[in-house]
Amino acid sequence: MIIKSLELADFRNYENLKIEFSSGTNILYGDNAQGKTNILEAIYLAATTKSHKGSKDKEIISFGKEEGHIRTIIERDGAEYRVDMHLRKSKSKAIAIDSQKIRKASDLVGRCNVVFFSPEDLSIIKDGPAQRRRFMDMELCQLDQIYLENLAKYNKLIAERNKVLKDMFEHPENSVLLDVQDKQLLEYGSVIIKSRDRFIKDLCEIIDPIHNKLTGGREKLKIYYEPNVTVEEYEESLRKSRQKDIYLKQTTVGPHKDDFSFNVTTENVPEEIDIRKYGSQGQQRTASLSLKLSEIEIVKKSKKENPVLLLDDVLSELDSNRQNYLLNTIGNIQTIITCTGLDEFVNNRFEIDKVFRVVNGSIPEE
Repeated sequence: MIIKSLELADFRNYENLKIEFSSGTNILYGDNAQGKTNILEAIYLAATTKSHKGSKDKEIISFGKEEGHIRTIIERDGAEYRVDMHLRKSKSKAIAIDSQKIRKASDLVGRCNVVFFSPEDLSIIKDGPAQRRRFMDMELCQLDQIYLENLAKYNKLIAERNKVLKDMFEHPENSVLLDVQDKQLLEYGSVIIKSRDRFIKDLCEIIDPIHNKLTGGREKLKIYYEPNVTVEEYEESLRKSRQKDIYLKQTTVGPHKDDFSFNVTTENVPEEIDIRKYGSQGQQRTASLSLKLSEIEIVKKSKKENPVLLLDDVLSELDSNRQNYLLNTIGNIQTIITCTGLDEFVNNRFEIDKVFRVVNGSIPEE
């Protein structure tokens, strides 16, 4: 699976751009604030329907414009297909695959699996639970359409339930509506909990040997799913939290409150340490790198194909040993890398297939 080309119109700082990628390693280099990351964001958006930054469509469209466009040509199993994405400030985005408009995101998500790695990901361990839930959701949504559909229904239902909770003091008769919503929450939420539990168990098996190599055999890493509530206790917990939810005007029980932990053991300290709280910055950064590298292996295992790897100025954040490990891991995966200079690749004698210089929202011919 590879991305053959990308076209942008009125997207971020790009008025018009067409770029054709190599199936190997592609380098986007240039000074800061020229638009390198915007190209990766467009690719990620075309694959997942979401910005990796969490930006809304109206924030992505070029300043002063009402609409923006993304077109990608993707090759998979020897066949090509075209994804057109029409971004609109006042309406939801429109998406077409080979000129056929799709009705829901699940028709697109998972067709092209991408792994996005940015400096912000290096802090996923020490950041709050929301970041880790986002990691789980973005990965599972690409791998499992049933999960994607259940998550969308669950999130919509949580928003609707919270609105009912806010109005309960003035409209106590809405408790009947809460009963209906709670049954639906149990249905969708239980699927999410079970899927996340399986995902974290699979991830744990993959990440430990990767982390062990990154640390030179000095550390073992275990990941544990921390559900806010188990499937077995979900119904009772939701019932018991009803009055608390009404008082707080929000839903306090469910997978939207989940987390997962990173526990490390070393030769010197055989007891497990939760590095979210007690790990050094170095341990947290290495675990974050292990996590992103594990994403690649999860896609390979689940989809029986390589993902597209997007590296946003990550090498500058890593020491030489971790740089080399990352670059050696890439292998035959299509990779698109942003950086400010080419020295780190030249010095490492790293094979580059195509180079693009990005200057103020354009790629001049050289």
